Amino acid sequence: MSGLARPRLALTMGDPAGVGPELCLRALADPGVRAACLPILFGDLSIAREVADRLGLPCPDAAVAVEGLGALDPDVPAAMVDLAALPPGGVEPGKVQRACGAAAYRYIEAAIGAALAGRVAGVVTAPIHKEALHLAGVPHPGHTEIFTALTQARRSCMLLCDDAISCSFVTTHTAIAQVSPRLSVERIVDVIELTADALARLRGRPARIGVCGLNPHAGEHGLFGDEEARTIEPAMAEARGRGIAVEGPFPPDAAFLPKLRERIDAYVCMYHDQGHIPFKMLAFDSGVNVTLGLPIVRTSVDHGTAFDIAWQGKANPSSLLQAIRCALRLAP
Repeated sequence: MSGLARPRLALTMGDPAGVGPELCLRALADPGVRAACLPILFGDLSIAREVADRLGLPCPDAAVAVEGLGALDPDVPAAMVDLAALPPGGVEPGKVQRACGAAAYRYIEAAIGAALAGRVAGVVTAPIHKEALHLAGVPHPGHTEIFTALTQARRSCMLLCDDAISCSFVTTHTAIAQVSPRLSVERIVDVIELTADALARLRGRPARIGVCGLNPHAGEHGLFGDEEARTIEPAMAEARGRGIAVEGPFPPDAAFLPKLRERIDAYVCMYHDQGHIPFKMLAFDSGVNVTLGLPIVRTSVDHGTAFDIAWQGKANPSSLLQAIRCALRLAP
């Protein structure tokens, strides 16, 4: 493929103390990635070099300024934007560190700016650590909330996507006690609509959406809670009125059985673990996290920072490679 045909794609390094640097270096060296796009790593060049030296991986020779991305030689195999957020040798791998949380946020912020300015076709993120973000004073608990805030998106949601199972979420990083108060007809309709649109683009046909109930047995006609009758079912009726094929609400303990998954393209889940548990059981190494509703494309791995294997050459890049492929499919 000619270099001129390759879209530029931003990869953020994630928490420097986690597996993100290794995953990104492996992606930058992957022949399939290089053939499909011009990958640009947003992070610290000093960290990339340190990890590359430890693991015997190739590393970008030099860095380019964000403003210079448009002038990049289209035939270069990969590039890097050095945010210089950390001093050389200033990271202890596998540890929660305030400086790493601040650096990870800086990488995301710069990549979002590049995407909004049209300098890259999308952003693919390596994992961040929520405690490190909190220590750094970042007022958002995760990627979904950061991207929503910094792009000023009116509505957004998380989608975990894989051929085996796909799940989107009405609430995400929310305490269980706060899930019910945050459910509304408008919010559930938004998530159904965003999910149906994304799956139609990814699958090339109208999507079939399954909606999970909140309570045991989906409330059992009000015996175990009224959220289904009060918010979930009216939202589904409105979505059907908008032409979306939607089923449910399904009792959560039976929603993900194989026979049902055969006819459902994606599930709308009411809270984090309702969808994350079945998704990670079926697609931990291959799943992709997508933020829907943004003015830019953003995809990510579906796993965490894996501090226990950071900088050891043990990280599996499969999810990141899938996230890159997904971003290219969603990019305009």
